[in-house]
Amino acid sequence: MPEVRSTPIPGGHPVKLSGITELQRQEALLKTGALQKAIFNSANFSCIATDAKGVIQIFNVGDEHMLGFAAADVLNRITPADISDALEMVARAAALSVEFEAQIAPGFEALVFKASRGIEDIYELTYIRKDGSRLPAGVSVTALRDAEDTIIGYLLIGTDNTARKQIEAERAQLDQALQDRNAELEAARALAEMANLAKSDFLSSMSHELRTPLNAILGFAQLIESGNPPPTPSQQRNLDQILKAGWYLLELINEILDLALIESGKTTLSREPVALAEVMLECRAMVEPQAQKRGIVMAFPRFELPNYVSADRTRLKQVLINLLFNAIKYNKPEGTVTVEFQPSPPNSIRVSVRDTGKGLAPAQLAQLFQPFNRLGKEVGAEEGTGIGLVVTKRLVELMGGTIGADSTVGTGSVFWFELGLATEPLLAIQEVEHAALARPRVPDGTPLRTVLYVEDNPANLELVEQLIARRPELGLLSAADGNLGIEFARVYQPAVILMDINLPGISGLDAMRILRADPITAHIPIIALSANAVPHDIEKALQAGFFDYLTKPIKVTQFMDTLDVALKASGHASRKEAVRC
Repeated sequence: MPEVRSTPIPGGHPVKLSGITELQRQEALLKTGALQKAIFNSANFSCIATDAKGVIQIFNVGDEHMLGFAAADVLNRITPADISDALEMVARAAALSVEFEAQIAPGFEALVFKASRGIEDIYELTYIRKDGSRLPAGVSVTALRDAEDTIIGYLLIGTDNTARKQIEAERAQLDQALQDRNAELEAARALAEMANLAKSDFLSSMSHELRTPLNAILGFAQLIESGNPPPTPSQQRNLDQILKAGWYLLELINEILDLALIESGKTTLSREPVALAEVMLECRAMVEPQAQKRGIVMAFPRFELPNYVSADRTRLKQVLINLLFNAIKYNKPEGTVTVEFQPSPPNSIRVSVRDTGKGLAPAQLAQLFQPFNRLGKEVGAEEGTGIGLVVTKRLVELMGGTIGADSTVGTGSVFWFELGLATEPLLAIQEVEHAALARPRVPDGTPLRTVLYVEDNPANLELVEQLIARRPELGLLSAADGNLGIEFARVYQPAVILMDINLPGISGLDAMRILRADPITAHIPIIALSANAVPHDIEKALQAGFFDYLTKPIKVTQFMDTLDVALKASGHASRKEAVRC
């Protein structure tokens, strides 16, 4: 018998220590039993325990709740495979057979194969409830071993995945719906682009086709008006109506063509530093006579600095003239138009055109810049197409700027646009002066030779005009597009042709090929002047037949030297042509 010691307790009897140890052990067992009972009776998860052959030995309350079977229905009768989806069993057995290079039979073996080899195994399966319905579950499988490490059974802990599967299914449906919607939107966008391109091509084609009969209408009307004898007062009134309607129709055609070209992406812009002060003075000269007819007072800012902006000079003038004419057209009698400049941080400038007209309501402001929308002015006395502001907006955006408007009914409106500031360009005129001084004066009686410059950019044209003006033996003829340049070359037989590459209508490259193929113009040297400095494109142009290729900005000395070489070559070609004749 072991010795039993006692410890006196003040005011009481001795307590046996061995009795306390036994009591603690019994309390621990009771607690463990309570935990096991709580687990067994939990309705929140499935707990299935089997013997080594897979026959169910424990089927907890959670199983009964989730699967609808009573414990008595399954204990010592079936395996978990018997209440699992048969096709999933076959698929799992096949996958494990491939993974472990062994033949694994569908059924319980497939459910516990990994666990039997000490491999952690958590997978998804579908239980078949007693009523035949399906329960998606996540299952964790553990092998149960005795003290000698022999497998005596398996424990399968499962959770109901119905809610998660439902969420995944709903998410998949949403994803599919989103993909379908995106596909519909992409198809609609592609269809809209095709329709827009077709519309632009149609408008462009129609605009060109309408010019031919309109040219005859306006031309012959002007011939009659200026003929001898002059028209009678009655005939003059009729002619005035014809000419007024004809010029208005031409304006409409031009605006439609402009819009069509912009929307189809065929508009080419030449971005360069442009002096706002110079452009504004040119626009002022054009619009002030119209303002004076209506009694409108024009107020322009003082141009202390030129304020260079990055823009296409021709398109910038188009934007300003349209805004100024609109401010005059929709102003009140004897109103005012005020033009303002102000910096727009960080590196832009805002140009505002303010009028004192009737103003626009918020609903009308929201409809600005919509094609053919004249905001209720269709029945008014002022003619218009509703296209000008749309073209203006597109041009400003193509030049990297923004445009907007503010208005108050009864007070007037202010239309503004912002463009990025640019660094003031180096003045080529100094180089022109040096080049001119370096060349001797031409003796009297020297025949004048013509240089044809095919260019649609006014700033570039002005520079070449200044360069040619320093050569008294040369005269400059200009054409704004390739087709006109071809006609001028055939008629005037210039000594040299300067050709821009990016031209409206046909390109400079195509124009050069046409001139080369024509015996009348084949001998004329054609020099390419282009902002495109890509070596491959230069080589391609020279191989196509250009005499030389100069890139912009023009280097004056190089330009004059190249021109001299071309003029000399032209002289030789002309003498050979004369000998053959």
